[in-house]
Amino acid sequence: MNMENIFELKNIIDQAENIVFFGGAGVSTASGIPDFRSSKGLYNTSDTDDAPEAILSSAYLYENSRKFFEYYRSNMVYPYAEPNDAHFALAELERQGKLSCVITQNIDGLHQAAGSKNVIELHGSVHRNYCVRCGKFHDLSHIINSDGIARCTACGAMVRPDVVLYGESLNNEALTKAEDAIYEADLLIVGGTSLNVFPAASLVLDYIGEHLVIINQTPTRFDAYAELVLRDPICEVMSSLVN
Repeated sequence: MNMENIFELKNIIDQAENIVFFGGAGVSTASGIPDFRSSKGLYNTSDTDDAPEAILSSAYLYENSRKFFEYYRSNMVYPYAEPNDAHFALAELERQGKLSCVITQNIDGLHQAAGSKNVIELHGSVHRNYCVRCGKFHDLSHIINSDGIARCTACGAMVRPDVVLYGESLNNEALTKAEDAIYEADLLIVGGTSLNVFPAASLVLDYIGEHLVIINQTPTRFDAYAELVLRDPICEVMSSLVN
């Protein structure tokens, strides 16, 4: 790890007054949750007949519900995962009054588990699930413990995860909150995301502040716009900052 970059990032953070963190799957890999596009990611290790992108779509959910839930439980739900140093470091920055919010593409709820209060979940959460007929919400254990298609305890209709599937739009309220937070920030830290998933990745274009920092092990399309780019695992970077 390049410690000069770590010290430079620390100095930028020390000077900032309104930090926003925008993160993706790479934030949770140290917690044992695989990402999607790396060599060991979900998209490159799946042994299903259908592509993961197809299975994790709204069309597949309603047309092949049983297969969707089988895949979803096996590949998208990690109930025993715990927050790592990156999650705890961000929660500490918020506690210190430096970080105004976390914007995440992840659906695992680990930022909240680490203590972050202001978390904007662009793609929803595995911990929220709702009946497609009556709207009753169910927790994650209901999905895990269901056999085949998850059913509502009130009306018997299908209970689906409150996550954004392929073919679905982002939640407008969450998107607007993220846009406003980024627009007002004087430091935007982008971490653990390839910035290949749109429209979430386009949020970087809303940033007009002074400092843009990107922490990702592989190049992103926005690297040229960043003041500082770190190629180290974000868990190690954030841990070094706190230490």
